[in-house]
Amino acid sequence: MARLSVNVNKIALLRNTRRTGVPDLLRLAALAHEAGAHGLTVHPRPDQRHIRGEDVYRMAELMAPWRPDFEFNIEGYPDARFLDLIAEIRPEQCTLVPDAPGVLTSDEGWRLDAAQRPIVRDAVAALHGSGCRAILFVDPDPEVVSRAQDSGADGIEIYTGGYAAACREGRPEEMLHLCAATAAEAARLGLVVNVGHDLNLDNLPALVSAMPTLSEASIGHELTADALIMGWSAAIDAYRDALALTGRRGSFGASHG
Repeated sequence: MARLSVNVNKIALLRNTRRTGVPDLLRLAALAHEAGAHGLTVHPRPDQRHIRGEDVYRMAELMAPWRPDFEFNIEGYPDARFLDLIAEIRPEQCTLVPDAPGVLTSDEGWRLDAAQRPIVRDAVAALHGSGCRAILFVDPDPEVVSRAQDSGADGIEIYTGGYAAACREGRPEEMLHLCAATAAEAARLGLVVNVGHDLNLDNLPALVSAMPTLSEASIGHELTADALIMGWSAAIDAYRDALALTGRRGSFGASHG
């Protein structure tokens, strides 16, 4: 079955609107573990609008007894500050994104053109030196996959925001095909296949069923929104079960470790 990595950025964003420490990020991280998630994802941006540097250290300490089976995935742009953080924390997985400092959210993947390739290649080498899996955030485009492999990355995370938007508009077929084709090409080249962005309980099953080699779904915003209605642990349980149920129908080949 595919793994569920719970992105807790929005919990930190809500906390940061007050100075009371509520909601308690570490308590909710622990509850995610108790509820059966397979790991946690954070994206410490330079403006610290949600996850802050101190959060990353505190979460690493909290997760220490559960790792490496319960994985820590840290996302970010590979500047010197970020790579220094990775070298110190040494997460199981690091997902590199091509975000400029002021963007609202990660909504564009690496093109891996002539300008980006040296940046990514050097960053991947640094991540491997820190002992973590290097994942590149890419658009659903089969042609970019070989360039990801050439960079030395261990895998890709397919940006699914376009697929989610197409689902909302009632025309998911083209984007679903692109996501599936990108995943298939990555699997053919021996790369880990992850997905993330705007995935929810409505659009997730069809996507996962189309990707028999999916390793992990990183989900935060929609899961957090569902948790306002269902409760935090119940929402995590529902997303985990959605992935597991699809797997039991024979849609998954293997998960990464």
